[in-house]
Amino acid sequence: MNIKITHNWLKEYLETDATPDQIQKYLSLCGPSVESVIKNKDDYIYDIEVTSNRIDTASVVGIAREAFAILNQYGIKAQLKNVIVPEPKNDSDRLSLSISDTKKLCNRVVSVVMDNVHIKDSPKYIKDRLESVGIRSLNNIIDITNYVMIEYGHPTHVMDYDRIKTGKLIIRNAEKGESAITLDGKKHQLSKQDVIADDGTGRIVDLLGIMGTENSVVTTQTKRVVLFIESNNPHIIRHTSMKLGIRTVAAIYDEKQVDSELAKVALNRLIQLFEELAEAKIASKSIDIYNRPTQKKSVSISMGDLDRIIGVPMKKDEVVTILKNLGFNFISDKNNLLTFSIPSFRSHDISIKEDLVEEVARIYGYHHLPSALQPMVYIKQPKESELIFSGQSKIKYFLKHLGLHEVMNYSMISKEMIESYDFDPKEYLRLSNTISEEIEYMRRTLLYSLVKNIKDNEGKKEEFRFFEIAKTYLSRENELPDETFKLGIAVNTSFSDLKGILDALFKELNIESIKTKITEEHTILNKKLQGEIYVGNHLICVFGQLNKKYEFKQQLTKPVYLAQLGLEALLKSARQFPRYRPINQFATVKLDFTIEMDGKTNFEEIKIKAFKVSSLLENVEVVSIYKNRLSLRFYFSSSEKNITEDEAKKDLKKISDSVS
Repeated sequence: MNIKITHNWLKEYLETDATPDQIQKYLSLCGPSVESVIKNKDDYIYDIEVTSNRIDTASVVGIAREAFAILNQYGIKAQLKNVIVPEPKNDSDRLSLSISDTKKLCNRVVSVVMDNVHIKDSPKYIKDRLESVGIRSLNNIIDITNYVMIEYGHPTHVMDYDRIKTGKLIIRNAEKGESAITLDGKKHQLSKQDVIADDGTGRIVDLLGIMGTENSVVTTQTKRVVLFIESNNPHIIRHTSMKLGIRTVAAIYDEKQVDSELAKVALNRLIQLFEELAEAKIASKSIDIYNRPTQKKSVSISMGDLDRIIGVPMKKDEVVTILKNLGFNFISDKNNLLTFSIPSFRSHDISIKEDLVEEVARIYGYHHLPSALQPMVYIKQPKESELIFSGQSKIKYFLKHLGLHEVMNYSMISKEMIESYDFDPKEYLRLSNTISEEIEYMRRTLLYSLVKNIKDNEGKKEEFRFFEIAKTYLSRENELPDETFKLGIAVNTSFSDLKGILDALFKELNIESIKTKITEEHTILNKKLQGEIYVGNHLICVFGQLNKKYEFKQQLTKPVYLAQLGLEALLKSARQFPRYRPINQFATVKLDFTIEMDGKTNFEEIKIKAFKVSSLLENVEVVSIYKNRLSLRFYFSSSEKNITEDEAKKDLKKISDSVS
């Protein structure tokens, strides 16, 4: 994410003589990347990229902390100031406010009621700063909440106390079917995972961490407000925000888990500005519900480890100074270990000694580290490569146990082979320095080579079942070729044998929702005996009988049946374990039925129609095929009772009527 802050705003928390250009240079070298600095009247606007794990830097105060540590490292004087907001002096209980979070859905909730609120335009400096960073100025009340959020990096919220009516806020999960109208006037259907606040009557008055609701929003008549700040579960906020399509700045902060300790600081700053800019007074006791206090932790590191990892010998005092300037408290130096406590705003991304090493290294300057190559080590492969490797092994062992033999062919084929299947060699990648015409062009398919394997072995055995897993190569203009792993299968047994191998493979890989489509598009295959297999909308397999024309050209003595599958698509559709299905405790009735095939209907269509018309059908299998007669076995059962044969026969009659 990116944030924008202004130079004058930054200098309220950072005392320094550094120019905007120097701040951009040194922050970009050692911390958040300052992508641009734009002069704006008598000020400058910084556009800063913040990494996802450093949400603590997505604020004026956060950038001031980083600049303090980095600028001092380069001899530019800098000092933090005004970071701690004093506790408010007044504490009243004239107005009642109660908040409950019995399920501990929020990490922390802080709140207070302010009375005597005067709504008016914000001071010029507030308006200018907000509009400079891309936030529209509305009035002093709304502007203060946005101002504090950018200043301290914690979302804040304000609600009309009188519109809540009950003086209660109950934090809970939404009920199924509940809806909320957000302050932009849009109605959203909620689910049980969403966290909301209601006023004790069931009326939703806030969609926590995302956006306020229309029925509690501040209006021009507002006199009393509830200042409400909560630290939320980042996973819930992310889920709700993406599901409802509400991408507010507050949601973006919350889903990255802001520091819960900041909630109280942000509330104190809100109170301070409300008293100063809206003439408001505290009218209730402050509420602070801290369900999950930030756990204090410390990390130790030795100078030996630090020097070894960084590769540069550093002085102990220099290391301590760098970490102290970043907010780490130096605890002790015992047994050659430097121990530091982790500040709350870094508790989510600092946990091991290597994290401390990284902090020291970046402030010291990566550009100061030696460019020495490390000794060669094993590099863990990307997840996609590991998936291909492990998936190949599983498929190879499975096909081997089905009785298939693996073959390994060259990735290159001859011009003659390409032309024998009526394709243009110009569509293929050609090697410019080939050592033989037999290996001149890169393969676009595995099937030509598999057909040749069967031809080369004819006369040695009656039946052949071959498979190969290898890459195919498709040319791309002005780019390296597209290399894709394929699985090719070739048998000279029967079409049913090939289809059985495919079905068994899909079952072994736990692939569901398979659809078969009859096609005539693939010229290498027989027009009357070819098909495509889809998982969802993704084509993963083309199969069928080798076209008689090419069977004759290759001088084959028996028909050959081929299949080619995209390996990556196949493995992405696979599941490690089958989907759990409870065992049916009731009896199954099996009935056979023979259908006259007219050449237009196929087994896949029959199966789809059968499941549509029968609520008792569990499974259907092919028993035999003789000429144009297809014998099927239907399995009928119920999950509620034992069905009779007559009930099964009634469903079979429905099926026969639907497919006849």
